[in-house]
Amino acid sequence: MQERRRNKKKNREILIISAFFCALFTWMIGYFVVYSVSHEEELINNSYNSRQRMLASEDYRGTIYDRNKEALAVTVIAPDGTEKRDYPYRNLFAHTVGYSGKGKTGLEAKYNYYLITSNISDAAKVENELAGKKNPGNALYTTLDLKLQEAADRAMGIYKGAIVALDPKTGKVLAMVSKPDFDANTIAENWDAYLADEEKSVLLNRASQGLYQPGSTFKIVTALEYLKQNDDRYEGYHFNCTGSSRFGDETIHCFHGMKHGAVDFQSSFAKSCNTSFAGIGMSLDRTRFGATASKLLFHHDIPFELPSSVSSIDLGERTTDAALLQASIGQGRTSISPLHLAMITAAIANDGVMMKPYLAEKIMSPDGSEIKVFMPEEVDTIMTKEQADILTGFMRSVVTEGTGRKLSEADYKAAGKTGSAEFSDSSTDSHAWFTGFAPSDDPKIVVTVIIESAGSGGDYAVPMAKRVFDAYFSEAN
Repeated sequence: MQERRRNKKKNREILIISAFFCALFTWMIGYFVVYSVSHEEELINNSYNSRQRMLASEDYRGTIYDRNKEALAVTVIAPDGTEKRDYPYRNLFAHTVGYSGKGKTGLEAKYNYYLITSNISDAAKVENELAGKKNPGNALYTTLDLKLQEAADRAMGIYKGAIVALDPKTGKVLAMVSKPDFDANTIAENWDAYLADEEKSVLLNRASQGLYQPGSTFKIVTALEYLKQNDDRYEGYHFNCTGSSRFGDETIHCFHGMKHGAVDFQSSFAKSCNTSFAGIGMSLDRTRFGATASKLLFHHDIPFELPSSVSSIDLGERTTDAALLQASIGQGRTSISPLHLAMITAAIANDGVMMKPYLAEKIMSPDGSEIKVFMPEEVDTIMTKEQADILTGFMRSVVTEGTGRKLSEADYKAAGKTGSAEFSDSSTDSHAWFTGFAPSDDPKIVVTVIIESAGSGGDYAVPMAKRVFDAYFSEAN
């Protein structure tokens, strides 16, 4: 009798354990099925996934277009059936569209899943299979504008650096140029040479991955923090610039020792007076200043489809006076990518709302039906509309009476900020910056320019930005 009870108890335990593992096994199968469905794009894009090869055997890679249906990447099929990915504009979109061949980069990598998938009807697929033909892959339509990209490319010329153009209201990337560049059609042949040339770093997308000291363009952020900590009041500010000022053990010089004389807050900004802004920075609560920088995405990932670097700054409770002085004028341990600076500038143009930058407009099937549409997304409200309006006024004065006067005779009213960021012990070594938008009263486009080792932002970056603005407004008309 006892033996029978023991066996019964043992059988019950076995049943409980078996039921538990059956339930666990069922849950795991369900989890993997749900994960596979919800992460299908990510799983197929994995280079180890053999399904990529299977899809490639059934479908040929879809076309990538600009916003006006100009083909930027196409699959050319030879009479013998062999396929070749062709980039009609060679170097022009090398860092944004990317390449497919020696691995994948850019949009080719990000939207690989859609490009190697065909959403034509099942009947059409059967018909192609019977005829021994591959299915056409889906098409990617981008926010990029060929004419604007060409204008930015011509403006950059032989210089190293980057140009970014955004729609401030939506975050659409209209142009993104990085120099030096490369011919996406010959990437395989020149691969080893590109990897060996560390000085040029042609594979680096300087627009989103390059990190530079922002120089005086960062005075936008310093000015914003002053407004925040002084209830938007700035009219009573006055400073006398003698070309240099001493703050404790540190001496701050204006660019090339220029003496700006008596300046108020707006003229300090327009003339880009370092000594005035160093003093402004020293008057600010550094912890709150650091919190504003964080809200502006310093030390945070940029929400962007392509690889991008994280901007940084030394601002916080433990920041030294010396570090605060340098940070206030965009020097020292401050670094930012051109894309990030364009996003901050676009937020000013968009009444204080920062938008997520994006390149993909929509995915279309070969028969013309929409597979996926990408919509504008807000990142955050980083300032009030009143503060954005004040900063716009400051940036407009840069063009009318300050360091950006080479834009003053344009048919449109531009607003912006120049920068000359010193990056070595020599005061003659500086990157040239400009970031701004137009028209200032109803912004349609933001343009940010960085030219490596060029010198003054007003002399080099502003004329380049003007060529991009000119191209945009001539095309719009």
